[in-house]
Amino acid sequence: MLMQPEKAALMVIDIQEKLVPAIHQGDTLAARAGWLIQACQILGIPTLFTEQYPRGLGHTLPVLTRLTERPEVAKKVHFSAVAGGCLPRHWQDHSQVIVCGMETHVCVLQTVLDLLHDGKEVFVVADVVGSRTEENRQLGLERMRDAGAQIVSREMVVFELMQQAGTDTFKTISKQFLVGDQP
Repeated sequence: MLMQPEKAALMVIDIQEKLVPAIHQGDTLAARAGWLIQACQILGIPTLFTEQYPRGLGHTLPVLTRLTERPEVAKKVHFSAVAGGCLPRHWQDHSQVIVCGMETHVCVLQTVLDLLHDGKEVFVVADVVGSRTEENRQLGLERMRDAGAQIVSREMVVFELMQQAGTDTFKTISKQFLVGDQP
């Protein structure tokens, strides 16, 4: 199955101020998340940010929420963004969910498993998920793959959503995101 722009949405899980410093290569993950969010904005993909217990962990990094015109944020206390009715109702309209964020083996994993249980096609962006240890990141990715999630990269997401070369969107994204140094 390919990602399709009319079916897809991006979920950015818990990339929060007090959590990023504890994550293995957290600054790199945050930069890559910014890259992905910006590309998805150009492609017209809706984006939802989740925040795990923001009173204790702070809010989503402002540098990320500023990349969307009207950031939509779901606050949660459950580890899964699906549990407890955390997701806005209109998110049920999306049959494909692209997932990135923290922590791979906890909140990302539990959200992905619940999305799969709800019949969603789920794409986990491997280069934009992180945990406090690389081992937990890898274990989370393996379990999600075993459960039926597609494990993808940022570039896989962008090229699948663009679908073809030669368009104005392709030219914009190629210049902005696919040339030179990437985080």
